[in-house]
Formats: sequence, structure tokens, C-alpha cells
Amino acid sequence: MKWRRTGLEIAMLSIHSSPIGDLGTQDTGGMSVYVREMARELGRKGHHIDIFTQHNVGKHDPVIYLYDNVRLVHLSGEKRGNMAKSSLYEVLPQLFNELESFRIKENITYDIIHSHYWLSGVLGLKLQSSWNAYHLITYHTIGAVKNLTCPTENASELRLTNENKLAKLCDRIVVPTLKEKEHLIRYYHAPVDKIRIVPCGVNLELFKPMDKLSVRRQLAFHVDDLIVLYVGRYTPIKGLDRLFKAFRNLTHLSHLRLVMVGGDGQHSPMLKQLQSQAKALHIEKRLMFAGSVDQETLPQYYNAADVLVLPSYYESFGLVALEALACGTPVVTTSVGAMEDIVKDGVTGYVAKDADPQHFAGCVEAILLKQKQNGLSPSKIRASVSEFTWSRSASVLLDAYQLASADKS
Repeated sequence: MKWRRTGLEIAMLSIHSSPIGDLGTQDTGGMSVYVREMARELGRKGHHIDIFTQHNVGKHDPVIYLYDNVRLVHLSGEKRGNMAKSSLYEVLPQLFNELESFRIKENITYDIIHSHYWLSGVLGLKLQSSWNAYHLITYHTIGAVKNLTCPTENASELRLTNENKLAKLCDRIVVPTLKEKEHLIRYYHAPVDKIRIVPCGVNLELFKPMDKLSVRRQLAFHVDDLIVLYVGRYTPIKGLDRLFKAFRNLTHLSHLRLVMVGGDGQHSPMLKQLQSQAKALHIEKRLMFAGSVDQETLPQYYNAADVLVLPSYYESFGLVALEALACGTPVVTTSVGAMEDIVKDGVTGYVAKDADPQHFAGCVEAILLKQKQNGLSPSKIRASVSEFTWSRSASVLLDAYQLASADKS
């Protein structure tokens, strides 16, 4: 891999989640994809990125060269091993010392600190002060909004306090949608001029239409099945209770299956809870838990499906919808993140206007009917998201970086 000392020196902090973690597990989802893809594109543009994480320490080498100009650096937190997200706050001072030792050893002066999630932001603030470097944060989810939309997955007072503080002290805030910008202004009184909207992208070379019958055979799916696909973490905020209730209203459809991609393995408490819920709703025989799937295999699942569902109570963007659309697969979603902008009703899917499971089920059935009648064109669905490339997103982010560097100098 090429390693050039040109362009900006960027420290990306992704402390609780690794960009090479198993997707769909508890702390590895859209944020991990975002960090990895943004770093890769910035590296292609000639900038040098070090991504710092505490996740999966011990499973990988301390420093991994991911792409041209991109390294992943594992911080051990005094060799405590992989830590639960709730425990990481206590060891941020140790992580600071370890990161600073790495910087000195490598003789690097970072121009940009880009923190991902509030835990990284707290560490980033300390680095911002120590290095006199420009500090941006992307929240990925906002605790105050999480508490309003899904109280069962309550954000702590510690998180809320620090998110509020970060909104005031960071040099810039990067958000994926106008909706997230409005949330930050409303709940944390974030200064308007600090916020920059940088939309997410999708890897159009990886996520593309494939032959449906072929991928169904590869995945051992029946060619006649109507496949409803869910991709994501198994957490309450993802609206899986709503999805299961909606699916119960669709069981009159023959050959209908719900395929769930994600989760923390066969013995995780959340999986057992979902299995129990499915049994109580009498949908367990129509349900398949596929487990975590790597990014390279995921396009096969999107292409095998008749529709992707995104039933979430809250999303900052909704990256899986973008991936499905790039594969030519329609999406039925709640009104979260960027969905109202990227999903066109009756053309590329439906945005459910009502949170009621029966209404959501009606939207899914309408899409399945259109699919059965060959009324949806995969090529047209893909074309609807052709502008959402990671290269373009990275260019917008780079503008924010370079403006920031100019302001600081």
C-alpha cells in the first residue's frame, strides 16, 4: 500500500466501534461503514488518515494498514482488552496518553481531529486543547432525540451533558441531514454556523443489481418466496417490535419470509428475546435469523430480497436503505433520517406516514404487489441514488476540513 506524507494529517476517533468490526453486532453498524469509506476516499485524495479505536483490541495487530494512506490504530486502554461502551468513559485519560505516545513516536502533527460519537468527542476535546488542532464531531445518534423516540433505550445523563458540551466547544459539527442539524439546534442550542451537512454515500461498485434467481440459489432461498429483508443491529431503537407486528399482518401472503441480517450471535439475550416475541406473534415459522453478514456478502441479500424494511424509531441517516436502493431493491421505511429525501413513494418504495404497524404492513404489501406485477425497475431504483457516492461525500467533508484549517491558521 502507498504511504504518502502529503495533504492533511487527519486523526479519526472511533473509540467504541471499529471500522472492521462485524456489521450488525451491538456496536458495529452504519457508523463503522461511514468511518471506513470516508477514510478510504480521503486517502485516495492524497490525505493521511489514522483511525483510532479501542474496539476488538487483541484480535488484530496494533496498527493495520487498511488502504492507501489509511491506518487503523488500536488503543488498549492499559491493556484492558475489548471494553463495553458503558465502561470506556473511565479510561479516556489512559487512551489520551496512549494516543499521544503514538503521535510522538510517529512524529506526526495532526491538522484535523474528527470524532465519531460522543465518547470519541470527549477524547477529541482533550486532544483539541493539547494539539491546538481543528476538531470536528459527527454524533451519528443524538442522545436527546434517542430518549424522545425510544425511551426503552435511554441515553444517560452523562452522555446528554457531554453532547451538549461538545456542541459548544467543537470547532465544527458534521451532520448527514438537515433534520439532524435542526435536532442539534433545538435540543443542544448548537451554533448554526458551526454545523455542516455532509450526506452519506454508498459504494456503487459493491452494491449493484445482480441476478435474483442466482443469488437466491447461492443463499439457499426458495425462488418463489416473497422475501422481506431487515439489515441492522438488534436493538429496540431499530423498531423490531413494530416490524414483527407489521409482519404478522402479512402472513396471509403465501411464501412470505422475513430474513433478519445482524445480531450478536446465537446466544445473545436480544436474539432470544426476538425469538420469544416471534413465537408469541405466531410468525416464527416465517422468520429466518441469518446472523451477521460481511460487507462483501451483503449485496447478495439485498438482491435476493423483494423489499428492504427500515422500521426504526430513529436514524441519523439510514445507510442500509441507500445500499438496498443501489442494488435495485425497493425500501419501505419509517420517516427517519434521510428517508423522505431518498425514497420516492410508489417508485423506489414507501415512507410510512403512520407509525402504526398495520399501516407499515400495508406499505410492504403494496410494494410486494408491485414486485409481483414487475412494476418496479431495478435500474431505475439504482439510478435514483447514483449521486450518493462516497467520493462526493468525502469531497464535501474535505471542504469543511480545509475551511477549518484556514480558519485556524
